[in-house]
Amino acid sequence: MTAEDAIVVTADRIAELLQAGADPHTPLRGAEWTVGEAAAHLALAGKLMADIGAGEERPYGDGTPGGLAAANRVALAVFPQRDPAVLGAEIADTARGFVVAAADRDPGEAVLTPMGPMNMATMGSYLLTHLLGHGYDIAVALRGPHMVDREVVAFTLPFMRLAMPRVVNAGATDHHACYLLRVGRDRFAVTFSDGVPTVTDAPPRRPDCTIAIDPVAFLLLALGRWTAPTAMARAKVIAWGRKPWLGLRFPLLFTAP
Repeated sequence: MTAEDAIVVTADRIAELLQAGADPHTPLRGAEWTVGEAAAHLALAGKLMADIGAGEERPYGDGTPGGLAAANRVALAVFPQRDPAVLGAEIADTARGFVVAAADRDPGEAVLTPMGPMNMATMGSYLLTHLLGHGYDIAVALRGPHMVDREVVAFTLPFMRLAMPRVVNAGATDHHACYLLRVGRDRFAVTFSDGVPTVTDAPPRRPDCTIAIDPVAFLLLALGRWTAPTAMARAKVIAWGRKPWLGLRFPLLFTAP
């Protein structure tokens, strides 16, 4: 499977859920949105990403979690469509639209996205992450199978690594620590200096805390769908090192985008 395959497959699985008689008024667990609103958001975001992928400039929010939330509210208010079947088709179509547009561009070409500048390859990772997060919410609300699995999560890591410094929160103020993350077969380090994180392939010094986590748990934890205690209770994560207690603090240093 390629990253492009993962985008299309994920969008299609979301569409299948929405087109199987879904009630648009079903509330999402732990969120203010309904299934219809989440689907509308995915359709709007998919169109935006496809347009950016095709070379259009589409300013959206200010790149912060709060700014994105505000932009989402405005966009939903002027987009009345809430029919799950219609929106499912749009989600699948716009995902393919992005993949087709991206195929004609250099993967290293810089673009401006709602989460700030990144290259085209990372933008594809961003779109996939976005689909998986909201698709998971829809699947849970509809009591259907979710589409987050180890294989597709691997393609979200380029975006997750880029996004970490952009979504660090006040809880990281003055924080100094070096973390080594082992997400399935992938490895990378996050080193905080005065509250500012730097993400690298390898740790610049001996890690204070090594976190080994199941890829699915990593994504759901990073996107705020799980908590660290939930992941630990399900035996999906372990932490060790000179300061293993930092494993519980690590996800609290970020605000989910």
